[in-house]
Amino acid sequence: MSHRRRSNAAGPPPPEGVGDSSTAQASSTEKERPDPPSVLGSERRVLALALAFRAANALLVRTYFNPDEHWQCLEVAHRIVFGYGHLTWEWKRGLRSYLHPLVFAALYKILALLHLDTPWFMLVNWFMLFCITRTLSNSMETVLTITGLYYWFVAIESSKGTLVVPRQKPASKQSPPSRKMALLIAALACAIRPTSAITWLYVGLLDFIQTKSKSRFLFLEVIPLGVFVLAVTTFLDCWMYGSRVIVPLNFLKFNLFSSGGDYYGTHVFHWYFSQGFPSMIWTFLPFSISGIMKSREWRLAGLIVWVLAVYSILGHKEFRFVLPVLPLMFMFSGYNLAAMAQFKGKGRSEKGHLSRFRLSVILLILTNVPMALYMSLYHQRGTEDVMFYLSREAHDGRVKSVLFLMPCHSTPYYSTLHYNLPMRFLDCTPSENKGTLDESDRFLMNPTDFVGKVFGNLSSFSHIVLFESEERHLKLLLHNSFREVRRFFHSHFKVDRDLQSSVVVYSRMNIPWQY
Repeated sequence: MSHRRRSNAAGPPPPEGVGDSSTAQASSTEKERPDPPSVLGSERRVLALALAFRAANALLVRTYFNPDEHWQCLEVAHRIVFGYGHLTWEWKRGLRSYLHPLVFAALYKILALLHLDTPWFMLVNWFMLFCITRTLSNSMETVLTITGLYYWFVAIESSKGTLVVPRQKPASKQSPPSRKMALLIAALACAIRPTSAITWLYVGLLDFIQTKSKSRFLFLEVIPLGVFVLAVTTFLDCWMYGSRVIVPLNFLKFNLFSSGGDYYGTHVFHWYFSQGFPSMIWTFLPFSISGIMKSREWRLAGLIVWVLAVYSILGHKEFRFVLPVLPLMFMFSGYNLAAMAQFKGKGRSEKGHLSRFRLSVILLILTNVPMALYMSLYHQRGTEDVMFYLSREAHDGRVKSVLFLMPCHSTPYYSTLHYNLPMRFLDCTPSENKGTLDESDRFLMNPTDFVGKVFGNLSSFSHIVLFESEERHLKLLLHNSFREVRRFFHSHFKVDRDLQSSVVVYSRMNIPWQY
């Protein structure tokens, strides 16, 4: 946001009767006054607290949110480093870039070199607390987007001469921020998530229209950096895939031009505006709207509306797709709360306004923190707990093979088990022929018939994992050869299927490794 507007909104206007000369003198005195020595220290303390808070946030997340956090990241990274792990159909069609999984592959490699690659070692807005620390590519896209926008707008303010910076260094040693840094970060965000181009198309076009040196902006900044990042990531993907592939092109062809994402479900066009985004921002919404009106930062507000509108065109919609613009709404909320804390109205006591500010903060805490804790610690945690249990059992030699009779990708896989055992899950690869049901759909339609036709008497598996909602259909098939060994709580309410209240583990009876 503009520093000039921020100062005007935070403080009252100068009293009447004060001449220009006195104003100029005051301004000159203010320029000569050195910045308080505590400014930099304060920023460092805020950064340290933010990092500590986010680290605690990461440790608190114990639940399952979306298959991609395991199957499109950790599972791929685990396969790269340890040589085993499942690649979903997207990787066979060249729809995913290896840039994101390689970050975690490097961490896995460090753990392996330090002999710390044991399964148990790999372990205040509700949605940010719930989602941002997960290994989704959307989380990394969000961090890169916000970082890139920061550098972008700081470069703009610097070029206009309106940037306010602390004078910790002599002016001669301060170099103006470069827009090229923002463009490089933007290119990386687009390499990880090609749909990030939606955000940067809006930002770039607005400045391209206003800039005087359009040729320089386009041919000396945008195109060289874009081509460089595309060349590096394409080389990386070709090397990892073992064939020539251009991931962004394949991604756009499948998700935009052929509507391939619709295979996983669709929502009405207004879903992001009427349900999705309001659910994510929750009780911050009125504070954000008020912050937009007070700050008059229409460019950033327009960016949020633009992203939501473009994503609304697509049939398949998910909360995480619009995660990158969620922090922008919190900036407006913070602006509004800061103005609320500093404002002094006529005929109103300062104490009253501080009470209003404190009540607002209390409201936000009470309506977000309990929800974040519940979603991070309890809701849909059974599929995570069961894999840690199987990993411990495999370590002790009590697991030989596993069958997951549940919707595909309901649990983590080898990246959590960390043992190269035979495992089987129900496939849900999209068929070339529309209307053809995958294994997951066929199982949910008639669990007993499907299992009997595809797996017979299940004698080739030592353990079977399934949801309680399907267990009642298969009890007759299981009771002769298997017995229940563990049951894990999963959810209090259903999400998009029948209530999956618990995850159940069955073990085959009368086998030599059974204790």
